[in-house]
Parts: sequence; C-alpha cells; structure tokens
Amino acid sequence: MEATAKDLRLHTRELLAATDRGEEVVITWRGRKRARLVPFEPGEAVDKAAQGRNPAFGLWRDREIEVEDWVRSAREGRTFE
Repeated sequence: MEATAKDLRLHTRELLAATDRGEEVVITWRGRKRARLVPFEPGEAVDKAAQGRNPAFGLWRDREIEVEDWVRSAREGRTFE
C-alpha cells in the first residue's frame, strides 16, 4: 500500500490498521518514497540508537558545577557598565 505524508497525518488510524492486517505501507512525500510503515514484531532486535538513549545523556557528568546552578546563573539578569 502507498500513502502520502498528508494521508499519514490525516488517516493514521487507517494506516495502522493496514499494518495490523500485515500490510506494508510506503509513505511518499512529493512523489518520492520516504519511509516504510511495517508491522512491529515483539521479538525483533532493536537498534541500540533507537532504544531511547539520548546521545547528550551524561553530558554534565564530569563537570564540577551542578546543572541547576549553571542554569540559574545563566538566567540571572546582566548588568552592563
């Protein structure tokens, strides 16, 4: 099955129902194929990057200053002389 990006936005429920029936939906944008909507299999291997781990997680781990303190100081009013 093929659907446009607008169809995906307006008819999401119907497209998900098609995947429940085992169909593969190809999403197009401006006439070009951009994505595939396929049924999810519970036993499928999931890519580590797609497991929800944000690459910025732990960015402040090695810093001396606490994040909350830094944000408060960045939001303080500034005086110019």
